[in-house]
Amino acid sequence: MATTAWHERAAALTIDGRAVIGGDRVEARSGQRFDCISPIDGRKLAEVVRCDAADVDTAVAASRAAFEDGRWAGFAPAKRKRILIKFADLMQKNAAELALLETLDMGKPIKYSQSVDVAGAANCIRWYGEAIDKVYGEIAPAPSNSLALITREPVGVVGAIVPWNYPMLMASWKIAPALAAGNSVVLKPSEKSPLTALRLAELALEAGVPAGVFNVLPGFGQEAGSALALHMDVDCIAFTGSTRVGKQIMQMAGQSNLKRAWTELGGKSANIVCADCPDLDAAVSSAIGSIFFNQGESCNAPSRLFVEESIRERFIEKALAMVPDFAPGDPLDENTVMGAIVDDIQLRTVMGYIEQGRAAGARLLAGGERVRTESGGYYVAPTIFDRVDSGMSIAREEIFGPVLSVLSFTSLEEAVKQANATQYGLHAAVWTSDLSKAIRTSRALRAGTVHVNQYDNDDITVPFGGYKQSGNGRDKSLHALDKYTELKTTWIQV
Repeated sequence: MATTAWHERAAALTIDGRAVIGGDRVEARSGQRFDCISPIDGRKLAEVVRCDAADVDTAVAASRAAFEDGRWAGFAPAKRKRILIKFADLMQKNAAELALLETLDMGKPIKYSQSVDVAGAANCIRWYGEAIDKVYGEIAPAPSNSLALITREPVGVVGAIVPWNYPMLMASWKIAPALAAGNSVVLKPSEKSPLTALRLAELALEAGVPAGVFNVLPGFGQEAGSALALHMDVDCIAFTGSTRVGKQIMQMAGQSNLKRAWTELGGKSANIVCADCPDLDAAVSSAIGSIFFNQGESCNAPSRLFVEESIRERFIEKALAMVPDFAPGDPLDENTVMGAIVDDIQLRTVMGYIEQGRAAGARLLAGGERVRTESGGYYVAPTIFDRVDSGMSIAREEIFGPVLSVLSFTSLEEAVKQANATQYGLHAAVWTSDLSKAIRTSRALRAGTVHVNQYDNDDITVPFGGYKQSGNGRDKSLHALDKYTELKTTWIQV
């Protein structure tokens, strides 16, 4: 679709900012709303309801009623499968609208909203739909006078809180396995990007998900999010976001009803490139493409680049040659590969880290400035720092922006030690043509996913999550079902 056509569609959009509770579009009980502002040009997209604890009570009650009467959990897995597959089909049918909402709401390029976010979210819904009638129980080895069954049952009411960087994709990672397993769900999207979640609730109803099974509450974390985590009738809370808030979610789960709490949190992923890298151009392309993808607003972004000293200058030369290709542009232009930062708060955070890097003595090689100010949006030039040491804040803290820190090494063992010297443990990578070195390094790196001679080449079939303060539990793959099911033993005397 041409850029002009996307802008015309954006201008013609009618957005309903009301919550979805019990199958109906509703106002917040307080009557409050907040403005949803687009980061691409500062336009007001909609007024969205500002839900709080009272609305959480209503949504949880609707979810509990739906779960207890079996209107969804009581379906055979094959029936839930058919409905979820239809849900995925409807997402694809409405792909252009969903992609446009995603781009307008959080600023990512329309080409990626289509190819990554909508496509990935629909695939996730479909995959768990297809999987759920293929997950079997077990029969334990019991004495001849007994039959011991081990079965999975839905946990009940699931609260899900998702971030603003991949609003639709992160929502699908939570709701797909939870719904497939037979749970009812209350989803709170980020106040910075609530629009696609609200539309997904409508499509789920259209697909045949019964009213009350999937509810969506827009609102702020300290109001709706905390109320969901503290609620005494929520059986499980699944959260993706910052480590700071993740710790609060865990505390709230413990001080309420000891609900299960699953968290996918921050990262400061290390990308280690050895001198015997099998394809230096591929390593450069992957390092640059991965850190600047989604404007650097990815928890698994390889923001710490460790390059062996003997190839550092050559690597940097090739990297700098790629930087112009990632100049921020109009997110509604299908040629744009880097869009807008989500809002002015995050923009100030990113620029603050850039200033800290300068002040600490890191060498700024590219970027470091706000661009496209005439648009009214929030854009930062792709930024690369060299001569970074591991004590600098830009090498230790999650920036969540298009900022790459380059560190050099002469000893792989020392690089691994530095890579592991962080509170995080989400992703990591190593580039080497030595298979033994690759295996040893991947085993030594304390991260939930380790890439070898690539970065980001994974899919729905493998788990996503981290070590240490990058969270607990796993999204994606069949392992995600562990979060949303209870194991039951039934011992039968025969």
